[in-house]
Amino acid sequence: MTTPVLEWAFRSRPIDGAEVSGDRALVHVEGRSAVAAAIDGLGHGPEAAVAAERAAGAIAGRAEADVAVLVARCHEVLARTRGAALSVASLDGSADLMKWLGVGNVEGRVVRASNRHAAAESLLLTPGVVGHELPRLHTSSTRLQRGDLLLLATDGVDPGFADALDTSGSCAAIADRVIERHGRTSDDALVLVVRYLGGRP
Repeated sequence: MTTPVLEWAFRSRPIDGAEVSGDRALVHVEGRSAVAAAIDGLGHGPEAAVAAERAAGAIAGRAEADVAVLVARCHEVLARTRGAALSVASLDGSADLMKWLGVGNVEGRVVRASNRHAAAESLLLTPGVVGHELPRLHTSSTRLQRGDLLLLATDGVDPGFADALDTSGSCAAIADRVIERHGRTSDDALVLVVRYLGGRP
């Protein structure tokens, strides 16, 4: 998908032998604001998928909300589920600013368009399970420039997925390569790729 602010795509596949994945991705854009999230329902199968869907529903339609508020909302709606790991990013196109946080093991990376050979910036993850053990939430922020890439990946993707990342082509092409090269068949796997296009009019 492409808007004036973002281009994005995700790819996912379930653990070998399963038909349903417990991983979900979400992007919602309102004007020059956007929210992006990757969610990993605890475990595998339909119950993990239910948890991930509920978390996605708690985030959907709230592009301007604070990321800590969104995670707290997810914690409330996941109380009677398996729970989930998730990472959420809020992008402000008016200020070229992204705020993000992660609970559990959904990795986040920013790959800069201006220096693709530099090491990717990593999201600081806090241990916990949304819906069961919510830690103190730590939001961090970073400036964005046109062409910068945000990648969120569940633990079915090897954490080294952003090392020497080939950033050529569309977000869909990048997501395909990440899953093909770094996706593990022993777990549900998902990667969300977002390219910042600049939000200032």
